[in-house]
Amino acid sequence: MPRTGQDIRKSIEANWNEYLSKYGNLFSSDSISGSSPPSVFVGSYGYPKVWVGPMVPPIHGDTTVLDSPEQWVGKSLEEIVNFRLNLVRGIQKVAVSKPEGRYVENLQDVAMSSGPIDSDIEFQKDTIPITSIDGESAPFGPIGEVKKAKYSPTSTVRSIEKVYYDNDLKAADAVLNLYNSGVEISKIQKCFSIGMLGKERKLVPTRWSITATDDIISNSLVSRILDYDMIDSCQMFSFDHLGNIFSVILFPHRWLFEMQEAWHDGNSIGFGSDYEDAKGIDHPPAIAGAYFAAKLGVAEYLDKIRKQAGILILREIQPEYAVPVGVWQIREAIREAMKQKPILTDTLDSAVSLSTKRMSISKSEWFAHGKMLKLLRQKSIEDFF
Repeated sequence: MPRTGQDIRKSIEANWNEYLSKYGNLFSSDSISGSSPPSVFVGSYGYPKVWVGPMVPPIHGDTTVLDSPEQWVGKSLEEIVNFRLNLVRGIQKVAVSKPEGRYVENLQDVAMSSGPIDSDIEFQKDTIPITSIDGESAPFGPIGEVKKAKYSPTSTVRSIEKVYYDNDLKAADAVLNLYNSGVEISKIQKCFSIGMLGKERKLVPTRWSITATDDIISNSLVSRILDYDMIDSCQMFSFDHLGNIFSVILFPHRWLFEMQEAWHDGNSIGFGSDYEDAKGIDHPPAIAGAYFAAKLGVAEYLDKIRKQAGILILREIQPEYAVPVGVWQIREAIREAMKQKPILTDTLDSAVSLSTKRMSISKSEWFAHGKMLKLLRQKSIEDFF
């Protein structure tokens, strides 16, 4: 009998607990002093009143890498987990619709900081290890309720400061403003989450802000891509990391996008996918935030070369990916894939064949799932023009 989603969740959490016991800096204290990367986190449990606070390691100095996914490509799963275990998360209960008061204002200053910010946090009692993860955002280490927090003065990112004080700017426009100013996506997500953007400001759980930011940016890119000419050949890009095998196939067509995921589940293989055409997607994707993260990565590439295409992304999640570290790794993997030299093929079918030869999952198994490959069964590549 296939395992249920709850069974899989328990397995993931068991892996996380194993990492905690094997590699974790099991910090336990009623206070901490260190340099926040800078980092803030907004939980979703108890919404619309959620746990909000800073993340601080017991380390002073340049701790940027601990919460900068853009720097994690090429790192091992063990290295990334250890980065995260070093981050102690402080929390206080805050209503999402009223992100006011000195506590939240201080966290907004942290999110706006141009670099690590020295922090001193006192907790109500000793911190405890967190034992659950959500798969969308990167995991973190121990957690404790904040009694008192103090942050050293620091310089701010001017472009963030500008949108923060612009109360007439819509949240989506603020996200695009920051993105086009060169602010890293992970930092934009933090600002979105801690209620710094938009006309009617509120806190947004971190896992939701990650998906919303990727969605806003990718949709903006696609709106431009729809005006570009189509590519004139089939191209296959690839990149592997953290036990994930990615293939990105581009083919001549007006914008189509599909992402398929397959994962090893004991003695069976699970599949998930979703799809959109030029009208976009009108429902929450079956594969959640992974969909928008991948869409953003490939849309950046097409916008850069000023071309339009149909896109098929295949992702095989191998057992080596024992602990999910967040959908950032999908976005960054696709970005890396699009930096590689593509393999050119005569047909979409040939591109799929090349892609699946790299994987342990057969071409026929991929054909049996998703929407785009079923179209491929019925049409030749010429029919896509």
